[in-house]
Amino acid sequence: MAIRPILIAGDPRLTTPATPVTVFDDELCSFIDDLYETNTSAHGAGLAANQVGDSRAIFVFDLIDDGRRHRGHVINPTLETSPLPETMPHPDDLEGCLSVPGERYPTGRADWARVTGIDSSGEPISFEGVGYLARCLQHETDHLAGHLYLDRLIGRNHRAAGKMIKRRGWSSPGNTWLPGEDRDPFGW
Repeated sequence: MAIRPILIAGDPRLTTPATPVTVFDDELCSFIDDLYETNTSAHGAGLAANQVGDSRAIFVFDLIDDGRRHRGHVINPTLETSPLPETMPHPDDLEGCLSVPGERYPTGRADWARVTGIDSSGEPISFEGVGYLARCLQHETDHLAGHLYLDRLIGRNHRAAGKMIKRRGWSSPGNTWLPGEDRDPFGW
């Protein structure tokens, strides 16, 4: 297993939709292990393949919600949700992203989500949840569609994120951080 560098906003690989996985082999299983290890080292809730520069439609998640651990991976995911909120999210409804290190913004997400897809053996798989798990499933599926959570921000939050991107110099490709070696941007 290996910890991989995480791409930072501004890299076009983060805004390019993922390609479906068609080959299920030992290399795929090894890559999924790398995603888990990178996510754990970064103290993340989830990590999509394109966040480490791989174009395949895969994400992993590992989080605690309501005292319960939720851990899994999904290949070629399809997302279903309850209705998305149409109003400004509550200021305390913060979301972060390993590809937007150290930043959090109020982000409106559906209360319920279900992701279906396949596992590393090519078998059907499904995960469903509310709260933090629902947010994570939506967030990671968005990554594979080529969207950062910043794309969902509205109003003053959208404007603040745009200014932050410019201030941090994240408007060009090639910026990364390596969990376990670089300073933890979220202060864990």
